[in-house]
Amino acid sequence: MRRKLIVQKYGGSSVANPERIQRVAQRVVDTRRAGADVVVVVSALGDTTDELLHLASQITQAPPERELDMLMATGEQVSVALLAMAIHELGEDAVSFTGAQVGILTDGTHTKARIVDINAQRLVGELAKGRIVIVAGFQGVNLRQDITTLGRGGSDLTAVALAKVLRATVCEIFTDVEGVYTADPRIVPQARKLSTISYDEMLEMASLGAQVMQARSIFVAKRFGIPIHVRSSFSLREGTMIQRSVKAMEDIVVSGVTLQRDEAKVTIRDVPDRPGMAAEIFRELAAKGINVDMIVQNVSREGSTDLSFTVIKSDLPSTLRLSRSVSHRIGAGEVTTDEGVVKLSIVGIGMRSHSGIAAKMFEAMARERINIEMISTSEIKISCVIRKAHAERAMRAVHRAFGLNRAPTSGR
Repeated sequence: MRRKLIVQKYGGSSVANPERIQRVAQRVVDTRRAGADVVVVVSALGDTTDELLHLASQITQAPPERELDMLMATGEQVSVALLAMAIHELGEDAVSFTGAQVGILTDGTHTKARIVDINAQRLVGELAKGRIVIVAGFQGVNLRQDITTLGRGGSDLTAVALAKVLRATVCEIFTDVEGVYTADPRIVPQARKLSTISYDEMLEMASLGAQVMQARSIFVAKRFGIPIHVRSSFSLREGTMIQRSVKAMEDIVVSGVTLQRDEAKVTIRDVPDRPGMAAEIFRELAAKGINVDMIVQNVSREGSTDLSFTVIKSDLPSTLRLSRSVSHRIGAGEVTTDEGVVKLSIVGIGMRSHSGIAAKMFEAMARERINIEMISTSEIKISCVIRKAHAERAMRAVHRAFGLNRAPTSGR
């Protein structure tokens, strides 16, 4: 009979100092001694990633992406080695690996690489020896044997991908909160923890600013049906299960409110109003791997129009450079940027079968005299771009408007 296998991922706050590393080691050992094989994925210690980025910025404002990956991957290498040492101190056998050493093969893109394949042979061999295997998250290697990284939150993706290839029973994501909440509890103290949430809802929430998990990791989990348990590394309480289907009562329309602070709005003025102009602009951005979010085109006036769109702030320098180049080529006007905006969103699978949700959201913000600059919708979410100064007030108002402060009558 095949032994139970659990993949556990610990975020940076969970391993921020020696005491926390020892606490994580004890939790991993307890899981092993309860009868399961364990593969542990670890992020860099605390604020190490930000510190490395700051260090790079003191050398250059435009580091080569290959060298940036070389630098950023070092953080996780420290974490895995220290955790392995802590586990050895507790009397269990553990071995640590980089992403490259366990065969995580990626495409050639630096800083946002995608996993192509995982050769799990070495992992399986170490597990067969009774060892706890610890893997550096966030990283892999491409066909040229260059180190690559998987983007912000990439350790989540490492954990989910390993859970898939190893056919793990569950993928446990340990963080500094006790699960997935209806809103960020630091902003909305009345936010409730959800016992379950669907892949679709979590995917939207993650992509819209909920910082519990990386959106790409949820996409992989949904595709392969990998159950994920989001829980606190500082508590033994049950967290939130992310799974394919969630039984919810009819009156649960909205599951959560999210806030994305790293948005920037870019506007290209006086774009010629003729076919192919938008395609020309966004083709150029797509070729450089820049994800454009919300797009608004004004009504044409005298043969030209203004085109606005949002991107994440880390992509802003590249976006401005490319946009100005394209603008000059197609005969458009100046390119301006606005970093004083945020994106507020509501998410819920119940929105599919209910009307009036957008009106209710807009009314909640209108009562707070908050202006909406851009709007986008999908089947299970509505997003609005608003001024950064109103972000937290808007989030609390919308959370309250949809009754998310109240405990539901179902298991949600």
